[in-house]
Parts: sequence; structure tokens; C-alpha cells
Amino acid sequence: MAMDEADARREDLLSALEVIEEQPLAERAAAYANLHDDLARRLESGPRDPAA
Repeated sequence: MAMDEADARREDLLSALEVIEEQPLAERAAAYANLHDDLARRLESGPRDPAA
């Protein structure tokens, strides 16, 4: 992954977190759970290290 792509993903994550933090508590909790699920799916679908 190129550094520009990594920077863009980092900025997207920070933007999502800012939006979540502006929500009322109940909605914030659900939004964090959704974000967690999305990030977990991305990690699980990523390339695997065959040496691990």
C-alpha cells in the first residue's frame, strides 16, 4: 500500500470517528460497534502471512 493510500485511509478513519463523536451516546455506541465490525472484516479479508 502506498503512503498516500495509507494517509487517505487514516484520514477516512479520523473523519468517521469525528462524526461518531458528535452523535448522542446511544447512537455513538452503535456506530462504534458498526465501525468495529467493518474494521474486523477488513482485517480478516486482507492478505495472510504464510510464514505465520
